[in-house]
Amino acid sequence: MTDTRDFSLSCPIPKTDYPTVLLAHGGGGTLMQRLLETVFFPTFQNEILDQHHDAAVFPVPHGRIAFTTDSYVVNPLFFPGGDIGSLAVHGTVNDLAMSGARPLALSAGFILEEGLPMETLERVVRSMQAAAAQVDVPIVTGDTKVVDRGKGDGIFINTAGIGIIEHGLEISPRSVREGGAVLINGDLGRHGIAILAVREGLAFETAIESDSAPLADLVQQLLQAGLRIQCLRDLTRGGLASALNEIAEVSGLTIALDERAIPVREDVRGACELLGFDPLYVANEGRMAAIIDPEDVDNALEIMAAHPQGQGAAVIGRVTSRAAAPVVMTSRIGSSRIVDRLSGEQLPRIC
Repeated sequence: MTDTRDFSLSCPIPKTDYPTVLLAHGGGGTLMQRLLETVFFPTFQNEILDQHHDAAVFPVPHGRIAFTTDSYVVNPLFFPGGDIGSLAVHGTVNDLAMSGARPLALSAGFILEEGLPMETLERVVRSMQAAAAQVDVPIVTGDTKVVDRGKGDGIFINTAGIGIIEHGLEISPRSVREGGAVLINGDLGRHGIAILAVREGLAFETAIESDSAPLADLVQQLLQAGLRIQCLRDLTRGGLASALNEIAEVSGLTIALDERAIPVREDVRGACELLGFDPLYVANEGRMAAIIDPEDVDNALEIMAAHPQGQGAAVIGRVTSRAAAPVVMTSRIGSSRIVDRLSGEQLPRIC
């Protein structure tokens, strides 16, 4: 169980030098207090965290509450376009956004391995704060623990988020209707390929950076425009194919895709061909699928094109009555194939 007091100690300690690496085991003691006073409190500082209480207390606007949690164990910790800290914030904010919620606050739990360089921890924490500040969502409570060397792989992060749903839509797979248009907000596959390239020491002709980014503001703009959004889903582990299969199976309908309409950068496509991957199954951290009423497509594309996280938006398919499989696709040469769920782990440890 999370002990929020680990981020809420009210007894200050003298400002002394701390070790360059974590050497202590356990969740308490002088070292943990130094971490709180010199790393976490100053970086995450906000009015709610400054209450120094066992739980974060803050007002909630009128509406329905959305609540989500996720854990991040990415290897390597730092990669082109992001790191485990920004990824943890983006991932949780995006999970809230996919329900149509406006994020309000986050928690952060850290599992730190003995021997982790202090410089690494500080860099991750600063990155988390920068990502949280970008979306104006404070980190209001948290927990820290240190485990034995060899049992933590550097750092693991758990984040939870609370958001408010301020509209009357039911954004879920059960709201998907026949005729709905399927949109994505940009090109696919960059996050998974960026992680794999660093992990395996691969070099491509062009630098491939992760697409990790927050999507909450883009979703809020779509909602504020009054678009009739049926379903939203971020395209993380398992990529586009897995996300659409999940939606189609719950809705009892079929999603028909047009491969020619699906944006994939040529360098990513080339890397996938070289490594034997299908871009439809490669993980993303700043991409979502939106299923909306067909009458709202033009308005949605206009809004997305004007937003930094939607400038590569495209209509890639539509919802039909149940056909041969939950997801089918017309290929570039005009043939039709079934797009199954991902079988096994294609890219482990990418989030």
